[in-house]
Amino acid sequence: MEPLAIKPLLGLLNLLRPTGGHGQSVSEGVDPRCRQQLKCRPHSLFTPSWPAQACWGAGAAMQKVGGGGSVSSGRPIKCVVVGDGTVGKTCMLISYTTDSFPGEYVPTVFDNYSAAMMCDGVPVSLGLWDTAGQEDYDRLRPLSYPQTDVFLICFSVVSPSSFENVTSKWFPEIKHHCPDAPIILVGTKMDLREDKETLQQLSEQGLSPIKREQGQKLCSKIRAIKYLECSALTQRGLRQVFDEAVRAVLRPEPLKRRQRRCKLV
Repeated sequence: MEPLAIKPLLGLLNLLRPTGGHGQSVSEGVDPRCRQQLKCRPHSLFTPSWPAQACWGAGAAMQKVGGGGSVSSGRPIKCVVVGDGTVGKTCMLISYTTDSFPGEYVPTVFDNYSAAMMCDGVPVSLGLWDTAGQEDYDRLRPLSYPQTDVFLICFSVVSPSSFENVTSKWFPEIKHHCPDAPIILVGTKMDLREDKETLQQLSEQGLSPIKREQGQKLCSKIRAIKYLECSALTQRGLRQVFDEAVRAVLRPEPLKRRQRRCKLV
């Protein structure tokens, strides 16, 4: 397979999120599976996008478009990822685009990327937008929503609170700003569902992992296109998440063929 041609896009949240110095981002928590520190080169408002890069990643099965691999090739699709902090949104995006699970989890360090690819024979330029889940960003986060084609609402299968927040926070927020945009519900960190240490920690709090059936039920409740589970660490189910995100835009359900226009309030 040919590698993806990807390049960072200039995103508002990249400019607005606080940093702890050049190349460092403020951390909200550490994923128990992470060991190394991750750094991000911040964007400047007046600097052009970085040069295009090539990555193999889990998404490499979607082949590069054309001979030059220009990221402008194909239909542009904007995919925005939302969910509580520490559910693994950034790790999921980094693992997918680089085929490498990051070391220490630093929240929202993934720059917005555009990947030229083929999906079911259709050339697509998939834009991947990371967002910050902390309350401090509640007023800034919607700035990335306009013209979004599809949303990934994420929760961790080992974090019941993040599962509950899909209904109480994330779904209402998305429907308010982008009422017609399709949604893929994603359960992350599925590899920890059988992890003894994680199960022990949950048990001590009187909690247990979210079952697949619970995710499917929530999917129906919020009328999401699909419910999928994945692991950024093992990459199990990872490619399918983004494949289905693209398909949700290319092949919308007949009753949902409406223009996806977002509003800012």
